[in-house]
Amino acid sequence: MSESTFKAIEWRSIKENFSERLADEWMLISPGTPGRWNTMTASWGGFGHVWSMDVAFVFVRPSRHSFGFMEKEEGFTLSFFGEGGNKALEICGALSGRDTDKANAAGLRPIAFPPAVEGSRAAGAPERVGFEEARLVISCRKVFAQDLAKSSFVDPSILPRQYARGDLHRLYVGAIEGAWRRE
Repeated sequence: MSESTFKAIEWRSIKENFSERLADEWMLISPGTPGRWNTMTASWGGFGHVWSMDVAFVFVRPSRHSFGFMEKEEGFTLSFFGEGGNKALEICGALSGRDTDKANAAGLRPIAFPPAVEGSRAAGAPERVGFEEARLVISCRKVFAQDLAKSSFVDPSILPRQYARGDLHRLYVGAIEGAWRRE
């Protein structure tokens, strides 16, 4: 990672409305390490505080190539790009990493990020992948995973709108361990 490009920041110092960011800007979820990783576009997810941890939660369908990476890897990053980044995210959402180098096709340059801010308990864990073009990268350590179940939907009208093919997501909760902002 270029020290001059990104600066480590305190997660809680970020004063953004992430509901708006996810709906309007989207993000890339990138599980893996610099030698073996994949990325996928997402507009579903959120941030909060649970189990005495600041967390991010994301949803990945088992049919996605990134699902295998989410299952195998201990962590992932969330990359936000801001205005003008949606074209790259559209490309990453339309192509599969099974067949294509999505980052290259989208004009994105993957770079390594430490898994956590120096001094945290994750120091020494493998680096994670973010993107040089991102304005904000958040690093998370998986702490929970749960498949969504049709029987758990209190509002069953969601199912035909979002899951007509029955391909329900797996929910992942990640403890936020680092955040970097483009300088």
